[in-house]
Amino acid sequence: MPASFSVRPAAQADGGFLADMIVEAANWRQGGARPRHDIIAHPDHSRYIAGWMRPGDAGFVAVDGQGEAVGAAWYRMLPRTDPGFGYVGTGVPELIIGVRPIWRAHGVGRALLRHLCAHARAQGFGRISLSVERGNFAHTLYRSEGFAITAPGVGRDTMVKRLR
Repeated sequence: MPASFSVRPAAQADGGFLADMIVEAANWRQGGARPRHDIIAHPDHSRYIAGWMRPGDAGFVAVDGQGEAVGAAWYRMLPRTDPGFGYVGTGVPELIIGVRPIWRAHGVGRALLRHLCAHARAQGFGRISLSVERGNFAHTLYRSEGFAITAPGVGRDTMVKRLR
């Protein structure tokens, strides 16, 4: 079992690690690994990391006892003209989360989600959204943390959590 971890605010220098976490999130299925470059170069995914950390971006990184990053959760404000998978409207940040496989099911994702939602609430946001593919075990985590499906899509669901 992995050792303990702590959570710190994400910094501009974490952009490369956030790209790694996009890859982890996109490759959540066993044996379904797509090459890193194909994922981060694709507009569906690059919109979540391009130009990190721009105004309105916020996130947290989980690190192990040696200071190695093991997971991250962050949000971005995406425009209606370039919406993400979980876009629900102007002024609603969309969150992205990724955790290294060995650290999954050890509370890392839940801790990151809670930090990010608390931060979004403190920033005055009333809701936060995400998108999750059907069959992804993270669906259970999101429901247990107060997210509800608002827009079922093709193979994926958009989920929203009320923060106030």
